[in-house]
Amino acid sequence: MNPHPDPASFRAAAARFPTGVTVVASIDRDGTPVGMTANSFTTVSTKPPTVLVSVMRGRTWQAIMDSKRYAVNVLHAEDLALCAHFSGRPQAESSPSLVNREEFPVLSQAIAQFACDVVRSIDVADHTLFIGEVRWCRQRDGSPLAFYSSRFCNGLGMTIEPAEAVAYPADGWAI
Repeated sequence: MNPHPDPASFRAAAARFPTGVTVVASIDRDGTPVGMTANSFTTVSTKPPTVLVSVMRGRTWQAIMDSKRYAVNVLHAEDLALCAHFSGRPQAESSPSLVNREEFPVLSQAIAQFACDVVRSIDVADHTLFIGEVRWCRQRDGSPLAFYSSRFCNGLGMTIEPAEAVAYPADGWAI
């Protein structure tokens, strides 16, 4: 008997847990902001304020490893194009840019921003868990972009049809 579920079963079960959609960003060695779409973000503690992100090895991972800091940008329900862009599907009609705010790369339209210094990193399989102490955070009103059952929805649980916002790849989204 296989001690682990097959990847498709695991993914289907995990999809039953609704998550928010974020862009995790950092500054690379050349001073260029880089970011990636992620739904693996959680608060850890309020004393001190601490959060965790799970990042697969790549450009953003390397930037976090080098700089020892990152920003988490919580996307608005209308920001599906940003989600696609930072998932590796550049959007020609929009040119999202990360702006430097107090030495952290953030998206000005995010409904929440967390600026974090890495206090611990833990390698797990092909990802690293970066635990960050929050140096500052900001928020504004708005409905968050969420991901549930392999579909995007707004904070009220209403499905957002990708055809209305961005081209939807036939193979589905992977975040």
